[in-house]
Amino acid sequence: MFDIRLIRENRDAVKRGLAAKNAKADLDTILKHDKKRRDLLAELDDLRSQKNAANDEISRLIKEKKDPKKKIVSMKAIASKIDQLEPKVKDIQARLNEALINIPNLPHPSVPVGGVEKNQEVRRWGKMKQFDFKPRTHMEIAERLDIIDFKRAAKISGSNFILFKGEGARLERALVNFMLDIHTKEHGYLEVFPPFLVNRDAMTGTGQLPKMAEDMYHLDMDDLFLIPTAEVPVTNIHRDEILKEGDLPIYYTAYTACFRREAGSYGKDTRGLVRVHQFDKVELVKFVKPESSYDELEKLVANAERIFQLLGLPYRVIVLASGDLSFASAKCYDIEAHAAGMDKWLEVSSCSNFEDFQARRANIRFKGKDTNKTAYAHTLNGSGVALARTVVALLENNQTREGDVLIPEALQPYMGGLTKISK
Repeated sequence: MFDIRLIRENRDAVKRGLAAKNAKADLDTILKHDKKRRDLLAELDDLRSQKNAANDEISRLIKEKKDPKKKIVSMKAIASKIDQLEPKVKDIQARLNEALINIPNLPHPSVPVGGVEKNQEVRRWGKMKQFDFKPRTHMEIAERLDIIDFKRAAKISGSNFILFKGEGARLERALVNFMLDIHTKEHGYLEVFPPFLVNRDAMTGTGQLPKMAEDMYHLDMDDLFLIPTAEVPVTNIHRDEILKEGDLPIYYTAYTACFRREAGSYGKDTRGLVRVHQFDKVELVKFVKPESSYDELEKLVANAERIFQLLGLPYRVIVLASGDLSFASAKCYDIEAHAAGMDKWLEVSSCSNFEDFQARRANIRFKGKDTNKTAYAHTLNGSGVALARTVVALLENNQTREGDVLIPEALQPYMGGLTKISK
């Protein structure tokens, strides 16, 4: 839930932040609802105080064996007013909540203002692979090596689904295990294995609902959603909890399948592995104190970069401009790997700081060990990293003239010592 105090106390800053995200909100109406709600609550509190005082007076009169009838009539009149006010408060609160829940997070001051054209490259790692032959695309490589069956996947589920087979399935499994090991053993994350189906509260807590409902797979009978990313179940581990300050930061990593309709994306890179409805991903989620969250974001990006460095895949890091940020993100870095066969940069990881935006929606707080006061935690998440685009980069950058694919040294133990995939 967007913090109403920000609108009350700094309306112009909120307006500028929304404009930077190309978002709109009727702030005047929101403030009008907020004032009415507070006025009604003040009136309600006063009536409840009067009712309590009347009850005390009735008890005193009965003890003193005096007639309490007049006071009882007065108390019933107050109770009637309370009964009339309570639904009005509930109604105005519901209207205010509906407005606030649709307001996106505001961009951090360090974020470039503008659309996708204002995205800025921060750094690059590795050299783009040069070949003495025309490099094949991952689709051509996969078909030749018989490691992905696109036609049968379509027969089973429809377009934009994947059927890995043989060494392709082994490669997918190896990458997941390799990434989980790096993040747990080197980076200090605790591995969890969450449900792939979540309820409406979980999706609302992380910001997928109500904004992105059309992109989600929904099971009407159970009112459950297939997760678009492990960010949803893992962040909601601590929904409606008060954590101890001494337990922060908390780092989780999780492998899950991810499911996205990607409504409106048809016709954009729909062949092969670039845009699919189901894909595997290893996710990184952090719960941290507010003052450290931007340092934690930089560490998060470095953790994701480490995967590509160990795999020897060239990549670049992009800081997203305000108009390209997600609904919930205050700042985001994308990591893009270069795919030599397609000669394209492919987004393989997004690392975001949501500040207290998700924590407010999901009611995730921590108690200060010195102050004993509660505050909202900051949440972060990043892909650590996403498949299948990492598979695209690996296949296309490690292909040989003969059509084989060399296995990166760091991945070979997870492939049973296999050094290359051959026909």
